[in-house]
Amino acid sequence: MSIFNKIFGESSSSESSSKSNLKINWIPLNDVSQLKEIKEESKTTSVFIFKHSTRCGISSMVIKRFEKLFTEEHEHLKVYYLDLLNYRNISDEVGYTFQVMHQSPQLLVIKNEISVFDASHYDITNINLARFI
Repeated sequence: MSIFNKIFGESSSSESSSKSNLKINWIPLNDVSQLKEIKEESKTTSVFIFKHSTRCGISSMVIKRFEKLFTEEHEHLKVYYLDLLNYRNISDEVGYTFQVMHQSPQLLVIKNEISVFDASHYDITNINLARFI
C-alpha cells in the first residue's frame, strides 16, 4: 500500500474492493410505456424507481450514497433511473400512476403494481434494501 493510499484511506482488502466494484444495473426510464412494464414486473419482484435531478447537489450526494448500499445480495434488484430534467413528463406520470407526490431525489418501491414504499432526500440512504428482496 502506498503512502497516498494510507493517507487517503484506500484499502487493499478484497472485501473492500469487491464492494466498491459492485455497480447497480441501472435501467434507464425514458419512455412512459415502461411504466406498464414496471407494473407487470412488480407482480413477481420489487421494482425500484430512482428519480434524480442531475443539477441538484443533494440529489447527486444521495445517489452516490444509495449506490453504496448495494451488496452482492442486492445485485439482482431491478432499479430504474429517471432523469427528472430530461423526462419531467414521465416523472409526472409516475406520480399519477403510483399516487406519490413528486420529490427530488426520490425512491419508489413498486410491488404488485402499487408503490409500497417511497422516500426522498437523505431518507433514501437509510433504506433497508433486504426487506424488498
